Amino acid sequence: MVAAAPVVEATGVTKRYGSTVALHEAAILIEQGQTHALVGRNGAGKSTLVSVLTGLQAPDEGTITFGGAPAPRLTDRDAWRQRVACVYQKSTIIPGLTVAENLFLNRYDRGRSGLISWRTLRGKARELLDAWSVDVDVRLPAGDLDVEQRQFVEIARALSFGARFIILDEPTAQLDAAAITRLFGRITELQQQGVTFLFISHHLQEIYEICDTVTVFRDARHVLTARVDALPRAELVAAMTGEVAAQTGATRRAPAADAPTVLELADVSLEGGYDDVSLHVRAGEVVGLAGAASSGRIEVAETIAGLRAATAGTVTIAGTRPRPGSVPAALKAGVGFVPQDRHHQGYVAQLSIADNGTLTIPERLGRAGFIDGRRRDGFARDMIGKLEIKTPGPELPVSGLSGGNQQKVVMARALANDPRLLVLVNPTAGVDVRSKEFLLGKVEEVAESGAGVLIASDELDDLRLCDRVLVVFGGRVVAEIPRGWHDHQLVAAMEGVDLDG
Repeated sequence: MVAAAPVVEATGVTKRYGSTVALHEAAILIEQGQTHALVGRNGAGKSTLVSVLTGLQAPDEGTITFGGAPAPRLTDRDAWRQRVACVYQKSTIIPGLTVAENLFLNRYDRGRSGLISWRTLRGKARELLDAWSVDVDVRLPAGDLDVEQRQFVEIARALSFGARFIILDEPTAQLDAAAITRLFGRITELQQQGVTFLFISHHLQEIYEICDTVTVFRDARHVLTARVDALPRAELVAAMTGEVAAQTGATRRAPAADAPTVLELADVSLEGGYDDVSLHVRAGEVVGLAGAASSGRIEVAETIAGLRAATAGTVTIAGTRPRPGSVPAALKAGVGFVPQDRHHQGYVAQLSIADNGTLTIPERLGRAGFIDGRRRDGFARDMIGKLEIKTPGPELPVSGLSGGNQQKVVMARALANDPRLLVLVNPTAGVDVRSKEFLLGKVEEVAESGAGVLIASDELDDLRLCDRVLVVFGGRVVAEIPRGWHDHQLVAAMEGVDLDG
């Protein structure tokens, strides 16, 4: 029996942008029915490879084949859609259109009159979603869908073109544990129906849960391809970083028992978000707020930062009670904030690094509301140095940075006003291993300087440096776990499981 040709194979792929080599003789081979992981630090070449594999860019050198046949011409978009699709971390669904309209955008059937038959369109959309077991009402505006539903709709849309090779770019970045489990179940089901996946993720635990094979890129080159079940995790991290990975964990001394309180929540509630939450953070202390995305931990953090107004209870920051629901009041009280979604909440993509990094301190940059450009850029250069942001200068738009460097800009903005309390929501989501270690190291530095830190996250690595972790489940704080916890203990509490029961 003749072995089936690989679903896709890239060989000797090189791509340059001026003097920058984004890919150097890179290669990847993906077999039919696999879920194949692609991992590497930000800037390793993953995004460039995806743009080549999806026909958005042509390689300067090298070849791409699908099923053993050469890739289509770049101008033949229909041929590319029949071979490959990418579900990006940033959704391409148009929120103002219905699910049905999104599924068949620019492919609407027209009757003899030339008008679109909306009944026919909705019927085809239902058939498509039923065929791939996607339970979504096709009449809904796409803007009403949650992240999980949007992903399934995008996968179904890709399959409707005939593509049986789907690239998933950080698909779990905004999903809670239950949604991730459902996504992995759907991936397994689709694999059994002949669909092949390229799975791009910074969460190495997920690679071992769902993927068959992993390919590592580093510094624009292919470094390693191996069976996941035969590759120890330490070796995978070493391949990504070029060195043995440093261990992340709390290395600071716990704050003194008489350290002043910089944050106190007393019986705080938010309708539809959480109930009767009480907690405190002392100066020099790092406290975790653990829980799934739907637990209420994010809403608690956003309340402290002034993005939400509590419906009951009090929030006290460094001895003052800022006006509820006021970001300026929270900033004035001494809060620095890193939001959950850097793309929508963390920065203005087309503004420069300098402008983004100083958004919270305009009063330091000039008088009477005017910004002194030289003062701003000087502040930004200092920030770039301290946070090791890789950029030719402060004038570069943030959109031109890798994900890890974008997150460093968001962190720089949070630190710009010398906060007495730093509030972080999923601070290392979607960044590479090295950037994660750097950002968490910076958090420890902030605590050592005497500020309090609250980390709202479901990432265990984010929570390891905490002096204690408060677990939020169903909108309530259900447990407080001191430093030295075991993974299974914390995860069980986050999922509402009583290990002693």
